[in-house]
Amino acid sequence: MTATQTSQLNQTTTELRQLALFWLSVTEPVAKADGVMQLHQAWLDDRYTLTPDAVLSSTIVIPGRPVRPLLVPPREVRQRAMHTVEGRAALIHALAHIEFNAINLALDAIWRYPGMPRAYYVDWLLVAAEEALHFSLLTQHLGSLGYAYGDFPAHGSLWEMAEKTQDDVLARMALVPRTLEARGLDATPAVRAKLAQAGDERAAAILDIILRDEIGHVAIGNHWYGCLCAARGLEPLSCYAELAERYRAPPLRGPFNLEARRQAGFTERELSMLGSGIGAP
Repeated sequence: MTATQTSQLNQTTTELRQLALFWLSVTEPVAKADGVMQLHQAWLDDRYTLTPDAVLSSTIVIPGRPVRPLLVPPREVRQRAMHTVEGRAALIHALAHIEFNAINLALDAIWRYPGMPRAYYVDWLLVAAEEALHFSLLTQHLGSLGYAYGDFPAHGSLWEMAEKTQDDVLARMALVPRTLEARGLDATPAVRAKLAQAGDERAAAILDIILRDEIGHVAIGNHWYGCLCAARGLEPLSCYAELAERYRAPPLRGPFNLEARRQAGFTERELSMLGSGIGAP
């Protein structure tokens, strides 16, 4: 998306959900991240409107992705040794790719689902902006190591679940933030330790920021999942088990970051069920 096109859109569109769809379609990663952070600030400055009940449609391919990185099956994204610069760069690249997908997921949650409370859209705009910041921090550090986003292959499994759940906001809340993104709460401490042990203190510091923010993101998913279950008269645990089976969510395996999950709003009953089967969030 060119600067001229961006300027034209900002002059003609002031509705938040339409702008979320626009930034979702942008293919250039840095432009997308910068634009989303600016969108959030403009919303805080009261420059845009919000129409929750509008039913939007898209005639363009979403999400907007760059030509690189090459997307491959997860098993083809090979591990590299942490004692090499290339190995650390490959890991940081993988983390940046997760954050790039997370920007798209948050934007998609804004434009796709009409009829939610105003606070829902505001919450997911904050998530999108924080994911954009994470992506920017990681790609800047990647640049300091002599690499750029796109230099390594990556996989697209996060967005695959978004496609599966596109017709139901309840399923989206259950299976993206409080399932797939919650796995980041479990995985981040070990990844941080690996990078710190390799002497990459800057990467470790970035992961501290990411973990702090991701607890909030998963909490937002938990909150809206609970609200939707209450509105539909559904029992959250049994509903989750049914959704996980219907959409073939990946079974969860430990170790689990129980303290981070508690901070993100998982109940003790949910935590006690972790690893016991597909019904455990």
